[in-house]
Amino acid sequence: MGLTNNDILKKLRVALKLRDDQIVEILKLVDFNTTKSELGAFFRKEDHPKYVECGDQILRNFLNGLVIHLRGPRDKKPDHSHKDTPKKQHDKTIIDSPLKKKPNIL
Repeated sequence: MGLTNNDILKKLRVALKLRDDQIVEILKLVDFNTTKSELGAFFRKEDHPKYVECGDQILRNFLNGLVIHLRGPRDKKPDHSHKDTPKKQHDKTIIDSPLKKKPNIL
């Protein structure tokens, strides 16, 4: 059997040395609100009575929030329209200059 979403979340928490309050803050970065006690249910063993399966939506939101947490917020997309920018003119002195031939010294 492969890894569950709970396993992935646990492994990321350990690998990145994240506390539960940090994970709650990371989820808030993507407007996903949860509490530390709700989060604790994901980290319990499967046979525990308060174990809750981590759904795809929670893991996806955590990963998206983690990207923002590590990289910073995404900037607005740059405007690629070139309607108002003047075209660059090439420096013709370099293009039109004759090549100087080196004398053959043999």
